[in-house]
Amino acid sequence: MILDYIKYLLKAKDEHSLHSPFVFDFYTKILKDKTLYKEYTEIETLRGNLLSDNRIININDFGAGAKTNKSIQRTVSDIASKSLKKPSLAQLFFRIIKYYQYSSILDLGTSLGLTTAYLGKTNQETSLKSFEGCEETAKIAQETFDKLSLNNIEIIQGNIDETLPKELQKIQKLDFVFFDANHRYEPTIRYFEQCLSKVNEDSCFIFDDIYWSEEMKQAWTTIQNHDSVRVSIDLFWVGIVFFRKKQPKQHFVLKF
Repeated sequence: MILDYIKYLLKAKDEHSLHSPFVFDFYTKILKDKTLYKEYTEIETLRGNLLSDNRIININDFGAGAKTNKSIQRTVSDIASKSLKKPSLAQLFFRIIKYYQYSSILDLGTSLGLTTAYLGKTNQETSLKSFEGCEETAKIAQETFDKLSLNNIEIIQGNIDETLPKELQKIQKLDFVFFDANHRYEPTIRYFEQCLSKVNEDSCFIFDDIYWSEEMKQAWTTIQNHDSVRVSIDLFWVGIVFFRKKQPKQHFVLKF
């Protein structure tokens, strides 16, 4: 992964190398937006609470699991320290949703709910379904949402292999999907293809940990090359794709 990061740094470009008006706009107005939105402080206060929460919960992980601690019983603080997205990423997701005014959102992998809270805080009129396999983790996430008065988030608890197809049948369109449920090739591609049936011209999909393993690197390459994907953006920690049909098919590696 260190070698992958070095390669990323050597390839990453800034706004001076961008000739696509859409990606230039994305980079300058979203990626590099330094505004300290009030929601950031509110949510980050809860990050501190989770990092000091010594409650022990039972973990039921349907995905690839943690690399460092595969124990069935873990403290909330341990999960928070290893699983929560860093603020810069979660806040980027917040800005993307806010800028494009997305209203139909899926979060595949709730965990403790902090990143999900960023997705839901952009606009409480949004419809956000968040999928979590572990019942006790989902309960902690719900506590997070309650503390933030987030009433627009519905946790779909259970095995996502079973719950995602059922929930997609109820949805007319998808604006934004964050894929963080299973860091393996086959499930990642399956969830991606299942969600494709609901995309529109302005939809955005984000894939977590695209360099986490050889399987995830392969999955990201497959997604980039898919006919429906027009713009793909590599930020190393995540991969972002758009489906704008009028855009020429292009791939970008951007500084973050």
